[in-house]
Amino acid sequence: MEDTICAVATSLGVGAISIIRVSGNNALNIVSKIFKGPNLKKVKSHTINYGYIYDKDEVIDEVLLTVMLAPKTYTKEDIIEINSHGGINTTNKIMELLLNMGCRLAEPGEFTKRAFLNGRIDLTQAESVNDLINSSSDNQRKLALNNLQGTLTKKIRNLRKEIVSLIASIEVNIDYPEYDDIEVITKDILIPKLNNIKEQIKKIINDSKNSQIIKEGINVAIVGRPNVGKSSILNRLLDEDKAIVTNIAGTTRDIVEGSISLNGFKVNFIDTAGIRETTDVVEKIGVSKSKKIIKKADIVIVVLNGNEKLSLDDEKLIKSVPYKKRIIFVNKSDLKLKIMVKDDYIVGNSKNDDGLDTLKSSIITKLNLENITKDMTYISNVRQLDLLKKALKSLEDALNNLECMPVDMALIDIKNAWNYLGEITGEVYQDELLDTLFSNFCLGK
Repeated sequence: MEDTICAVATSLGVGAISIIRVSGNNALNIVSKIFKGPNLKKVKSHTINYGYIYDKDEVIDEVLLTVMLAPKTYTKEDIIEINSHGGINTTNKIMELLLNMGCRLAEPGEFTKRAFLNGRIDLTQAESVNDLINSSSDNQRKLALNNLQGTLTKKIRNLRKEIVSLIASIEVNIDYPEYDDIEVITKDILIPKLNNIKEQIKKIINDSKNSQIIKEGINVAIVGRPNVGKSSILNRLLDEDKAIVTNIAGTTRDIVEGSISLNGFKVNFIDTAGIRETTDVVEKIGVSKSKKIIKKADIVIVVLNGNEKLSLDDEKLIKSVPYKKRIIFVNKSDLKLKIMVKDDYIVGNSKNDDGLDTLKSSIITKLNLENITKDMTYISNVRQLDLLKKALKSLEDALNNLECMPVDMALIDIKNAWNYLGEITGEVYQDELLDTLFSNFCLGK
């Protein structure tokens, strides 16, 4: 934390501009040694200054230098950003000069780590910075930005306040039993309050499923008997020839995947091998994979050939997919329809895209995607979710103990819950955890 660090904040390569970030107590002194232009120690904070980077008497580059003085900076330290011309050689030369003048190369995520350690952001916000950088869909960006603004932090801190209030009251009862004007925390008072906190945590955990949908996307399996048009539908949904299409049954023997963006969500379509009884060893493996994917998928599109009567294999396949994640698509509507299906279904074909827009809308409706984006305050990663589950378990242990033990015996479990919630925001942390967490960041962040 005492070192002045530097790193390239933009992608290294050929480009119009390259940004080199310097942060630390000695940032002004170090950069002043290689910069000719306005006196950096006299310029106002948050200003852009024109000048040149020099290596002794040699001009290295013409630059714009942004000066931001502590504490109103990303790290709450003095920060200077050097906007140089893009290019590997120029960027590396400026970095070399900074390192020679006393800077240290920043570790991955060290700028954000300093922002956390200096109290500018908490741990959930720090993780959201990385999520924002890595977001690949509009909803991923919104989720990361919402958590970066501290919405999730407020929820967790409010829970901790409720718990610490109970802890304080119990401890006062233990330490000062002679005081008559202090409320005695009995089981009748404590149990309802713990149950209320427990239910709030449960809701956050349940809602975390929405976060996984936003971050990882929706897995949609396309299944059916051989030659019903699964691969053609995949190609039309993706608008590219991803899967090989022939009139030979069993052409698709392995999994073919592709993704699109649907209402801001990443949708991963998975074309599977046709499901049927077969003696072909390779095709058997494909069929086995298809059945496994049906179990894992969020949505399963069961494709039926509308030009044929419903077969026993079709009926078995429909029954094997739970209704809540099943969409039936009757294909080949350009031919005479002979099929009869009892369930709700969509009719269409892949030749002129009939029914495909309805199919996409059905995916949105089936997963209630429109409501997911109304409140973007979700737990966004495995670490946070694991800690929430531990906090929930501690509260459940406390409630179980209260059935046969006095109030003060539940105090340890209640404190554990409070500490686990503190680990989510970083109010309780270990150095090893921080090193691991920030190692996943890019170097200049």
